Amino acid sequence: MNLEMIEAGWLSLLPPLVAITLALISKEVYSSLFLGILTGMCVYCFSTGGNLLQAVTYVFDMIAVKIGQNGYMIIFLVLLGSLVVIVTRSGGSNAYGQWAGKRIKKPVSAKLTTALLGLLIFVDDGFNCLTVGTVMRPVTDKCRVSREKLAYLLDATAAPICIIAPISSWAVAVASEVEEAGGLNAFIRTVPYNLYAILTIVMVFFLSVTNFDFGPMKKAEENQQTKEMEVKADDTAVKNGTVPDLVLPILTLIICSLLGMAYVGGYFDGRSFSEAIGENPTAGLTLGTFAALMVAMVMYIPRKLMSLREFMAGVIDGIKTMIPALMILILAWALGGVCREMIGTGLFVSHFVTAADLSLSFLPAIVFAVAAFLSFSMGTAWGTFGILLPIVSMICVGEDGASILIPALGATLAGSVYGDHCSPISDTTILASTGAQCEHLRHVETQLPYATLVAMVCFAGYLAAGFTRNPWITIAVSVLLLLAAFGVIGYWQKKHDVKFFRNEGRTIV
Repeated sequence: MNLEMIEAGWLSLLPPLVAITLALISKEVYSSLFLGILTGMCVYCFSTGGNLLQAVTYVFDMIAVKIGQNGYMIIFLVLLGSLVVIVTRSGGSNAYGQWAGKRIKKPVSAKLTTALLGLLIFVDDGFNCLTVGTVMRPVTDKCRVSREKLAYLLDATAAPICIIAPISSWAVAVASEVEEAGGLNAFIRTVPYNLYAILTIVMVFFLSVTNFDFGPMKKAEENQQTKEMEVKADDTAVKNGTVPDLVLPILTLIICSLLGMAYVGGYFDGRSFSEAIGENPTAGLTLGTFAALMVAMVMYIPRKLMSLREFMAGVIDGIKTMIPALMILILAWALGGVCREMIGTGLFVSHFVTAADLSLSFLPAIVFAVAAFLSFSMGTAWGTFGILLPIVSMICVGEDGASILIPALGATLAGSVYGDHCSPISDTTILASTGAQCEHLRHVETQLPYATLVAMVCFAGYLAAGFTRNPWITIAVSVLLLLAAFGVIGYWQKKHDVKFFRNEGRTIV
């Protein structure tokens, strides 16, 4: 689509608001996203003298463009879906579940293991969600951890760890946006100021160790504890699979994905590893997933765990399992394209930052709030910090501006990740619910209070950062505020006779 972007003003906010509002009201995400896209196209066409038929045509043009731009992501997801089904049908997942079940018997252990695996796989957020979800889902099911909690753990250890890991596709993307401020060195300096990522990880481990819950997540966890567990084996699964039948393909997936990203990005031609893995990460992930499928084929077919026909049937069935997630992703990409490329949603919101006539000490808190709103509306952290980071860099000129630059950049990244973390149209949110096999809007509903609590603490933390301009004071204040918030919530629940701590089946009030 070779169309010039227009400045639609307040109307540029309509598409994401329509999509998000309809999704939350109707609990049906596909039509909500489509209507959001159509709303954006109507705004564009009616503003440029077009008509409704033209708007409908542009909707499908945008969808086709986004499918082409994200072709590698689509291939990666369908290959990964195929790998999951094949490993399950080999009996490898069942064998791993039995093996892990003998060692991980408590909900606390299952949640901590999930969180630790999430922190270890920091190269890419989507890869993180799907891989950890595949490995840990049988274990968390057996330990009676709800799918909603698993989805939250996947989501909360995906983007938040990627945005503070120096070796990740996210780090390279951010570094490229702040070259004038120091590139990768500037990114590393923002890590202590990325309060949302730090506090989210703190919250994950606090919730995992204490079994503390509140809001819709508390209800989901209680339902999981009280309902009858019904474990059904896949009718097509082979019973004599072993733990290596799961572990070796997954290890191949991880190792070959890293090598694939390095190869595609030119590492073997002399580029640095951090630059190489950020060049085209989804192409590398696709190569790694294909390699894992080939290893699975070599392991399973000669040992008669499955025939070639059964193997290929598993590939097709795996593709089918990814169709719902792909539909949501494609529509979300198209909605983001309308907002960013056609009606100027990001530029409209960013004008508030440049037009705010306030002391620079308030800048970190302001840009955090603006980035959070923008990222939540568009469903993309990358698109948000791609818009705001250059603007923040331009604002922070002069002697006083230089001292607030790093806190403001950290706040921009933190707000972008918060919006991406809890937006129902974010690809990471979609992939987390897919990895946990949790209903998408249930995942959004249950994690939103957790993410928003952290965001509120972050806003207060960035007020402290703006005035102290000291990362360690900022972190200390923020962590204390988060713990105080847990105490207030716990006191309120106890005062109102709400059961909030669970201890392996016993409830402590």
